[in-house]
Amino acid sequence: MDEIVVEVYDLAWPGRYAVEAELLREVLPAELRLRIEHFGSTAVPGLDAKPVIDILLGVRDLREMIEVGVPVLEARGYSFWRDNPDKSRLFLVKGLPPSAPRRTHHLHVVEMDSPLWERLLFRDYLRANPEEASRYAALKRELAARDSADREAYTDGKGEYIAEVMRKAKGEPT
Repeated sequence: MDEIVVEVYDLAWPGRYAVEAELLREVLPAELRLRIEHFGSTAVPGLDAKPVIDILLGVRDLREMIEVGVPVLEARGYSFWRDNPDKSRLFLVKGLPPSAPRRTHHLHVVEMDSPLWERLLFRDYLRANPEEASRYAALKRELAARDSADREAYTDGKGEYIAEVMRKAKGEPT
């Protein structure tokens, strides 16, 4: 079972991101990978999170990434979700059960015009507003306790809160 567990912030998370970002720079052609960012809860100092490093990778072309990059990453322990219904992005997981004990990294691959880049606003808003990050941590702990075996329900439960914070980050009325 791939249970959802929210842990206290771990000072090692930024280093785990840095190691993986360096691996991506080494194994993916420079002309394919255009930008690499640490995002998600492990990218916010002090924020409790699932101990999974979320990485946002900007590429020139998703089809090229499937042909060139995915095989390279699969050889390094990533599992590619080939049946992802969202064709605007690719999703790869490192440490996916049952072949590994637990997820360690989520790699979200998008082109540079993807709306997913806006999620960096969310990350940056939480970094700048620790009280908001505390509210988010409390919500995540509540959802993890309630939906520990239901990844979709856990994610859906954060939707309204994330939308509210995004409005704040964009300076829109809440």
